[in-house]
Amino acid sequence: MESVRTCVGCRTRAPRSSLLRVVAIDSVLVPDERASMPGRGAWVHETTECMDAAIRRRAFVRALRVSGPLDTQTIEKRLNGYGHKVNGSK
Repeated sequence: MESVRTCVGCRTRAPRSSLLRVVAIDSVLVPDERASMPGRGAWVHETTECMDAAIRRRAFVRALRVSGPLDTQTIEKRLNGYGHKVNGSK
């Protein structure tokens, strides 16, 4: 049986394989492809809606227990690079 995690964006439970683990390294959000990086991680769907909701609600800051703002450019570039719509792009 596969592990279940909660998406910090939409707050729905999903199998671990359908979510992306994200960690904070020096106040920068970094995708953890293999889910093996050390430290706390936050799980999120790889959709613009979930990412935007998590950023807007400061869910990454709370889930990762960091103080201050996080740099989300790495995650946004990843979404944009995989063909997802980001910031209204087509």
